[in-house]
Amino acid sequence: MSTTQTTSPDLKAVKAKQRTMWASGDYSAVAAKIAVMAEDMVQAAGLRAGERVLDVATGSGNAAIAAARNGCEVTGVDYVPELLERARARAAAEGLAVTFAEADAEDLPYPDGEFDAVTSSVGVMFAPDQERAAAELARVCRPGGMIAMVNWTPTGFTGGLLRTVGKHVPPPPGVRPPTLWGTEERLRELLGDAVSDLRVTRREFVLRFQSVEDFTRFYLDKYGPTHKAYEALDTQGRQRLVDDLTALATEFDQEPGPSLAIPAEYVEVVATRR
Repeated sequence: MSTTQTTSPDLKAVKAKQRTMWASGDYSAVAAKIAVMAEDMVQAAGLRAGERVLDVATGSGNAAIAAARNGCEVTGVDYVPELLERARARAAAEGLAVTFAEADAEDLPYPDGEFDAVTSSVGVMFAPDQERAAAELARVCRPGGMIAMVNWTPTGFTGGLLRTVGKHVPPPPGVRPPTLWGTEERLRELLGDAVSDLRVTRREFVLRFQSVEDFTRFYLDKYGPTHKAYEALDTQGRQRLVDDLTALATEFDQEPGPSLAIPAEYVEVVATRR
């Protein structure tokens, strides 16, 4: 009789690699394309002026800045210093008083119930320890407060993009796909009894590019996962990745002619902390 042992992933090492990945390329250029998703999420959550808001895995600050425009008292946290610098520059350019701090979504340095609302725009979904990250979102939100997120779905364009990357550079074994945060079933598992009135709404944001070549160049230059995957491959591997990205863009494109219109499916999540 034999037993099979499964090795738990080294989450510390995974996060170190993720930090390097998100610091590569230029994620702020990607975030700029999808800023409206965060703005719509803030409106859906009904954030009120004067409320204390924590934006987790803020990146270059899309949701934090949207909440600050609503008159909220906002703190944005991320574990990538380079992205926080871009967020600070954006907030300063708009004259918004947002506090940005380096922190891990799985270990938020704030007391229980510190915030009236906790948000995340396609950010916390990439935390490798999904249960711990979800527990932290709930812990720092006061009873009756709001938890709001937008997350990419497994079946949409970005889900396909991440699978394409994983085909060429496999993800660490034992780490769950981030796009599980884009399913209602998994969200109910993660947030569980910590929330009530969980609303999960499927939405689309259309990404636009001048051509397939413009699309592939953008993702290889700007988006950390594809950028680092391309760097890790040899010449033949790089061409296969480009070919697969081209096929993905062609599959999702809904616009005739040389320009591309790619619907990217996501879920908008709004829940009340019990």
